[in-house]
Amino acid sequence: MRTRRSFLRDAGALTLGGLVLPELTKADSLFSSVASRPIGLQLFTLFRPMSDDPKGTLEKVAAVGYKEIESAFSLREGYYGYKAKEFKALVEGLGMTWRAHHAMGAPFKPRPTPPASTTGAAGGAAPRPAMDFSKIPPMLSLRDNYQQLVDQAAEGGLSYLVCASTPVATLDEIQKSIEVFQKTGEACKKAGIGFAYHNHATEFDPVEGGKTPYDLILSQTDKELVKMELDLAWAVKAGKDPVKLFKEHPGRFPLWHTKDIKADLKTITEVGNGVVDFKSAFAAAKTAGLKYFFVEQDMAAEPIESITTSYNYLKKLQA
Repeated sequence: MRTRRSFLRDAGALTLGGLVLPELTKADSLFSSVASRPIGLQLFTLFRPMSDDPKGTLEKVAAVGYKEIESAFSLREGYYGYKAKEFKALVEGLGMTWRAHHAMGAPFKPRPTPPASTTGAAGGAAPRPAMDFSKIPPMLSLRDNYQQLVDQAAEGGLSYLVCASTPVATLDEIQKSIEVFQKTGEACKKAGIGFAYHNHATEFDPVEGGKTPYDLILSQTDKELVKMELDLAWAVKAGKDPVKLFKEHPGRFPLWHTKDIKADLKTITEVGNGVVDFKSAFAAAKTAGLKYFFVEQDMAAEPIESITTSYNYLKKLQA
């Protein structure tokens, strides 16, 4: 039997709920945008360990807690020395999912060996070993081998094939890259997978006519065929607000690199140790169209320690 007391009690609860609902909704929005998604890792972060011991390194990645993997090139041929189906089986055997792969837009040009970094994984003094990119075996590129790369991605059961980098210094280079993206996007759609482009900071530098490569790629490609993998740190380095990009191009950013950068806008660091506003970004995840996100820290001196720090920060966001 419904009494006056129960009616007043319930009415009071509803009134209180009405007062706090906006704040709860805001918090729940952030929670659901992070908590419902497994934390992923871009394996370029572990370039040297993955080249030396891919299986042992992946075991350590799984032990940290990562559930999603995005692969890249290494000092071994294929996928860290494996064929697509073999690498898929290795990753899944460790309780993870191979979601995406980075391929070059044009043939890879080895760059000179850089000097060793003096910055440690967590800001200490441990030096970062120099990497001799001239030892990387010949790689397929989207310009010359897009169909083969798409077929291999489909064979590995990937959700996305991603262009890691492409020449964008001139309008001619940008236009040729756009043509490659369109062809690759069409091939990916036929294969049942998605295609996306990963940015660095240079894509936001104006070229002839004042437009940026990023603007031109967004405006001159089919939004259903060519998506974006926004690297949050490189975007911030270029002076861009990720949330504003999401609002300007809703649904175009299904993939992110959750990378962080120090206040000097030069030093890449662990997620949560820099100036990137991850809370605001994740609060706008629905607008962005986010499906998967991957931690990336370019060749840290202590990579397992670094990916653990980043993972722990993201887990706190999920709590």
